[in-house]
Amino acid sequence: MKTQLAIIGGGPAGLAAAIYASRAGLKPVLIEGIPPGGQLMRTTDVENYPGFPKGILGPQLVANFSEQAKRFGTEMVSTSVSSITVDEHKPHIIALENGESITAHAVIIATGADAQWLNVPGESEFMGKGVSACATCDGFFFRGKTVGVVGGGDTAMEEALTLSKMVKKVILIHRRDSFRASRIMQERVLTTENIEIILNTSIIEIKGDKKLTGVILSTRKELPLDGLFVAIGHKPSTVFLQGSGVLLDKKGYVYTSGRIALEGKTEELPDDQFNFTYQYATSVPGIFAAGDCVDHLYRQAATAIGMGVAAQLEAQRYLADAHA
Repeated sequence: MKTQLAIIGGGPAGLAAAIYASRAGLKPVLIEGIPPGGQLMRTTDVENYPGFPKGILGPQLVANFSEQAKRFGTEMVSTSVSSITVDEHKPHIIALENGESITAHAVIIATGADAQWLNVPGESEFMGKGVSACATCDGFFFRGKTVGVVGGGDTAMEEALTLSKMVKKVILIHRRDSFRASRIMQERVLTTENIEIILNTSIIEIKGDKKLTGVILSTRKELPLDGLFVAIGHKPSTVFLQGSGVLLDKKGYVYTSGRIALEGKTEELPDDQFNFTYQYATSVPGIFAAGDCVDHLYRQAATAIGMGVAAQLEAQRYLADAHA
């Protein structure tokens, strides 16, 4: 299969890029991934996305995006990508898990990132019923209640501080005797009155009936909670990019020219591998990236959509420049 533009990832960033690309007449091919839809497929009520005053279910929001992309002519491929072979002078070759391949003059990587979970009994059962990995998304539902946050890095500190402004009490649980978060983040947590800290303790089970009611700690004590926020990190879905020439940071997030301009260089990066003419360009000409596989800070559907749109506009401009 040949196309001008291939989009890898069927979450908000990829679908937004597909809607704009198809309306621009590029006839994009979108490789959805297995399962498609990204983290929204595991989200129950989405109440912070504009245009839905009563909220909307995550899977329904994805279905709406997908229907809109198809209406304008996006071709959907229901499989995952195994690898990309790049060539500056020829179309890129995308190898699919089903054995087929797609050649594309431009590619947008929008494969997202998955939250890391505890993998303890009850976790999957109460996901969306008290268990969450996003305080910004779900903290509102726990106003005036007591919630737990598990983790010891900056992400856990940020989640605890965000929740402390919404809930009655936050209990921060960490399996080690000290946090690995930056000193300034630790100080903010330690000086916040409604944050309690439990160290040297892990969660071994999540309890509840129709929704979460508490957790069992490694001390065998049951801790009553109204909600639990797992903040032990995210893992970008970028394994298939290894060896492709697309530069990733130490955690696997994609470097783009715009990200480097915003954050500065945190690692040794070749000065000549990024084209700063295109903000969402990766280190490989013609390959762009957007959404949570790039963004390790905000991780919101709305920000992913904006990035997807911007990456598509940049890819469209790249294609026009290449054929000028």
